[in-house]
Amino acid sequence: MTTTTTYIAFLRAVNVAGRTVRMERLRALFTELGLDEVRSYIQSGNVFFRTAEPDRAALARRIEEHLAEALGYPVPVMLRTVDEVAELLAAEPFAGIEVTPEIRLVVNFLSEPLPADFPVPYTSPKGDYEVVGADAGAAYVVIHLKDGKWRAGGKLFGPTYRGSATARFLHTTVKILAAARKS
Repeated sequence: MTTTTTYIAFLRAVNVAGRTVRMERLRALFTELGLDEVRSYIQSGNVFFRTAEPDRAALARRIEEHLAEALGYPVPVMLRTVDEVAELLAAEPFAGIEVTPEIRLVVNFLSEPLPADFPVPYTSPKGDYEVVGADAGAAYVVIHLKDGKWRAGGKLFGPTYRGSATARFLHTTVKILAAARKS
């Protein structure tokens, strides 16, 4: 009996900075790879699918290569199982931190863990964000808005981080998980 896994693909750089792709096209690209029950949620690059592929890293590379070839630009892919996202949320990484008009809670899905020398917790020199926690697959960031905008620039996790990251607001991550659980 073949075991299938439901993944959520968190895509970086989809529908930002002129890199637009309709979700219908994105679902078709995933389907072309032989992935099953492909669905998407909102326009920011969240794709759900089922597969029996046992090698997650190879699957992510295959998706990235296919998207780059079809779209003409690189699209880093962070794959998480539905159970992994549920466990992440159940751990309440932002416990005790309240969302206000000046504060946003962001889950940064990582392609690789943060460097061992990156201090956690960490507050940026300007105080515009804090990394309040991290695990192998995600960093938990509190954004401090200035005049209603996030003004942080540069490398969020320092110059030694070589991986990719894609951010989702905590409340959006909850909605993504709920949508992924629907059949």
